[in-house]
Amino acid sequence: MKNLKSISLICLFVLGTLFTSCKKAHEHDKEAKHDKEHKHEHEKAWDKEDHKMVKAAILDYVEGLYEADSTRIEKSVDPTLRKIGYWYNKKESAFRDNLPMTYNQLVGLSARWNKDGKSANENTVKEIVIYDVNSKTASAKLTAAWGIDYFHLSKVNNQWKIMNVIWQSIVEVEE
Repeated sequence: MKNLKSISLICLFVLGTLFTSCKKAHEHDKEAKHDKEHKHEHEKAWDKEDHKMVKAAILDYVEGLYEADSTRIEKSVDPTLRKIGYWYNKKESAFRDNLPMTYNQLVGLSARWNKDGKSANENTVKEIVIYDVNSKTASAKLTAAWGIDYFHLSKVNNQWKIMNVIWQSIVEVEE
């Protein structure tokens, strides 16, 4: 009988320990879930702000060209810019390949490309698609009057800057 009481007490002790352990594990899981949800909410807010800033950088780029405003290029493009492109010559039905452009050339181009307002206006296409935004890097696409630009951006001193652009003319296929 004494043995039975001892075994019962041991069983109660083990069950109590298991219950306490399970309860603590459940509370820990609940706290971890709350922390994860809170972190996810914070990341969503952060992502939304960076997403807006990436879009603003690309808008400065395209509107800088459309409005012949080189200050918008200076604001959104990093001086280390690497830009190459493929311009389609309709008369020759061929591309001019790998056309490089420096930051300074882009700033100069933006001041004169649409100075007369004949290359673009407020109705000219400027469709932006943002593919990915991370904490320091982003990628996006712009469809504009001259064609399609693909961007790599970097967050520099808490500001999104365009680092790389590869572009090509839109080729219209005749049927």
